[in-house]
Amino acid sequence: MERKCNKHLKEALDLARSLIILADDGERDSEDDSCSLLYGIVRDCAYRIKKDAECEVENTVLADVGRSSNYGLRRIGQELKK
Repeated sequence: MERKCNKHLKEALDLARSLIILADDGERDSEDDSCSLLYGIVRDCAYRIKKDAECEVENTVLADVGRSSNYGLRRIGQELKK
């Protein structure tokens, strides 16, 4: 069963991916510098969310492994990739 914290971390990673795609599409189609600037900010935020979420995933994995050796890194990683 998927834990709520893992579900939220997955949602944060999905959001970051969506923001990166939005920034790429928006910058490609932008018609002026102010739009390009906006999409650069969106991209920066997306990578910050991605980085922080990945760090939290790592912390969660390490905490879960410490609590239950049967849970295992592979199982947690698979939960987060769903």
